[in-house]
Amino acid sequence: MDKYQQILRQYWGYDDFRGIQRDIIESIDNGHDTLGLMPTGGGKSITFQVPALLRGGVCVVVTPLIALMKDQVAHLRAKGILASAIYSGMSHNEILTVLDNAVFGGVNILYVSPERLSSPLFLAKLRFMKVSFITVDEAHCISQWGYDFRPSYLKISEIRSIKPDVPILALTATATPQVVDDIQVRLGFEERRVFRMSFERRNLAYVVRQAPDKEAALLHIFQSVEGCGIVYVRSRKRSKDIAQWLNDQGVSATFYHAGLEPAVKDQRQQDWQHDKVRVMVATNAFGMGIDKPDVRLVVHIDCPDSPEAYFQEAGRAGRDGNTSYAVLLYNASDKRKLHKRISDTFPEKTYVRKVYDDLADFFQVGVGSGEGKVHEFDIDRFCRAFHHFPVQVDAALKILQRAGYMEYDIDPDNSARLRFLLERDQLYLLERTTHDEEAVIDALLRLYGGLFSDYSFIDENAVARRAGLDPHVTYQVLKGLSHRHIVHFIPRRKMPAIVYTQRREDGARLMITPEVYEDRLRCYEQRIKSMVDYATNDMVCRSRQLLRYFGEETSSDCGHCDVCLNHQADRHPQDGDLRSRVLQLLDDGARHHLTDLLGLHAPQGQLDEVLAHLVGEEQIHVDGSYIQKNPHPSST
Repeated sequence: MDKYQQILRQYWGYDDFRGIQRDIIESIDNGHDTLGLMPTGGGKSITFQVPALLRGGVCVVVTPLIALMKDQVAHLRAKGILASAIYSGMSHNEILTVLDNAVFGGVNILYVSPERLSSPLFLAKLRFMKVSFITVDEAHCISQWGYDFRPSYLKISEIRSIKPDVPILALTATATPQVVDDIQVRLGFEERRVFRMSFERRNLAYVVRQAPDKEAALLHIFQSVEGCGIVYVRSRKRSKDIAQWLNDQGVSATFYHAGLEPAVKDQRQQDWQHDKVRVMVATNAFGMGIDKPDVRLVVHIDCPDSPEAYFQEAGRAGRDGNTSYAVLLYNASDKRKLHKRISDTFPEKTYVRKVYDDLADFFQVGVGSGEGKVHEFDIDRFCRAFHHFPVQVDAALKILQRAGYMEYDIDPDNSARLRFLLERDQLYLLERTTHDEEAVIDALLRLYGGLFSDYSFIDENAVARRAGLDPHVTYQVLKGLSHRHIVHFIPRRKMPAIVYTQRREDGARLMITPEVYEDRLRCYEQRIKSMVDYATNDMVCRSRQLLRYFGEETSSDCGHCDVCLNHQADRHPQDGDLRSRVLQLLDDGARHHLTDLLGLHAPQGQLDEVLAHLVGEEQIHVDGSYIQKNPHPSST
């Protein structure tokens, strides 16, 4: 047993690595810049956690997934591994403590959100850290040709300039060949070094269903397949409406989107994670970093705008290796809606310039001024004042950000802030404080320092947990203490922020280059076309279509997508008689053991294909060793 296996067994209890894990570990351990392409559930975290323990020093992990970093830190600490994280909501003193621990050897693995990378405090402390290597999770976010480009990822280059001799490990589960090349360029790889694991998911059946009535099709699916699921929709309102509709039909569901309060998000995620509700109806804000292995169904009721987004979201099904389904509901209106997204995402340059000028009027910023000033941006009020639509304004601001004229942060570091208005000694003289107020005050004092001298960011959920109270109750207590002038409590606000990164220009003089606009527009048009092709091509195996998009050729069909099942039926017309006999046997509506099918005297291979086809058509329902005719047969 070598050193890698010893670490793996000691901390994780596994005897050996899976897939390309060892190749990646050996590469980064030998000091090589390395890119690992691994599907969701492929074991990415092992590839940096094992060498982090071997190399010593601090492994800096850049990830946008705050929920994931909190979860991984908790699990690593439970194993005795020195792990910490820096993310929004932490006080200055908390961040300082974590960074000092990293400098003085008290941290092996340090998780950091990309927005924190340019913080002067982080950069100053980084210079004194012994960094073993840098891990960039969700590395496709650094590529401007990727579907989920995040400007904050470009700040990783600042770390590389401070630590030029430290190798970088980049990891992603979704990258086209063009993005694979761009990741390595953006991160300054000294040599091209890519390890690929097949993105094929043999247990996942991809299905495209032509559905004129999508709600009816959705209900039918959840009545036909057991287990929990995720339903992806495009809008916040639609997430609420579909969840309510499912509940009205007897399918327990809740909804999730970026506009919900953090405490509400956490509660709904926990309810779904622990099977208190069966279905999570969500926008694409849900799922990153979610590790629920037994998701049986992922249904897209609205068509995503790229195969990358679809592949990543669909891949949240069946991470336990058991049979699962990724279903796209599609109809004639979807193609029109997808093409409308092109003009919504890339409005005309004249419109972008007008939004820039209107924004200056809105904030009262004159030509030649405004550089570096932060403005809270109420997009609804702006749209009412200047007769714009939010979708196009949002797109225009993202184009202006890519062009370098401003930073547009739709989810700024806007955690709640608090300061005590009384001196510490005066707290003990308070009268008429309730039990809940005392619990919250005690929690604040134990969790945060410096509250008597300055404002500190606080995590309301952490205060609630420490006080033993419901988050909503804690929020009301904090408001009450503020009303009584015991503290000054500033609740977290969800207002986006805009920062002019250079002096305001006249809109007509803006330079919006082809790299910023035309080149990205062509990429987006191609992704839309690829998504339409996937939804409408019923001749090529669904899995093969997706794998080819990511540059992976495979010679075999998956055998269980809707295309493969239809091909099997076409190749074996004699199956029609066996199909009729199976359905006739199950006509009584009772549950039959699979052994009852032996009486049909059919070849096992032919019988398996017929059963797979009937399950795909949702004519029958298989539960373990039992089979039953579906009481809600498919209408499509």
